[in-house]
Amino acid sequence: MDIRPAKPDDFEAIEAVARATWHDTYDDLEADVIDETVDDWYTDDSMPLEAPGTVVLVAERAGPRSTSSRTESSEDDEIVAFTHAVAQGDAADVLRMYVHPDYQGDGIGTELHERLLAELEAYDIERVRSIDFAFNDASRRFYEGLGFEQTDTGEVVIDGESYDEAMYTLEL
Repeated sequence: MDIRPAKPDDFEAIEAVARATWHDTYDDLEADVIDETVDDWYTDDSMPLEAPGTVVLVAERAGPRSTSSRTESSEDDEIVAFTHAVAQGDAADVLRMYVHPDYQGDGIGTELHERLLAELEAYDIERVRSIDFAFNDASRRFYEGLGFEQTDTGEVVIDGESYDEAMYTLEL
């Protein structure tokens, strides 16, 4: 597994990982709402790579992969996970952390998190926060397994519907 900073031409693959993960994980949402949200939230405009304090990393699996046609394959590396964080002041917010469903449970998320923390050291932060849907038990287990504690709640509105969120914090 190779973890590296994202490049502008990675956004199609980032969006594909986000879409697959949202459809697999967030079954409380309608499929069309997921697609509209992913189309809006996972673009190069929503993750500006050059913005101050921004860290966007991708995890690539080397080797052949399937393309849109089942008979074709590519020798290119395949992006299977990504994370996006923004450091500001003494805290960094993990805005996105997704591992494609086919690769969950293989330790990729943990590797990505460790690399993200290493990258964030340059910003002299004291804590890292992450927000996810409160109903996402897998996310809760993931973050708690990394030493995060739930420290707050909130809500997000998607397509006119409100959803509870949970904030997890890791003191460094």
